[in-house]
Amino acid sequence: MCAERVQRILTAIMLGIALMFLMQGAAGNALYLQIGVALQAFIIIMMLIWAFTNFCPSLWFFKKVFGPCNWDKEKSDQ
Repeated sequence: MCAERVQRILTAIMLGIALMFLMQGAAGNALYLQIGVALQAFIIIMMLIWAFTNFCPSLWFFKKVFGPCNWDKEKSDQ
């Protein structure tokens, strides 16, 4: 696994968790609705920071742990 791939997987998982909380909130639990909205807002803010500054804190951390992806090497291995 490489940093960019792990970051995308984590983003998808976080969006899924936020959706789960939003669905529970729609069923009548106000606390779950608030948690879902807060998670969604956090994800949106992080994506906007990444878009405007070209810096993503999670990607920075994952590059330190997993190393960056080498997409050209992976394509040639297939």
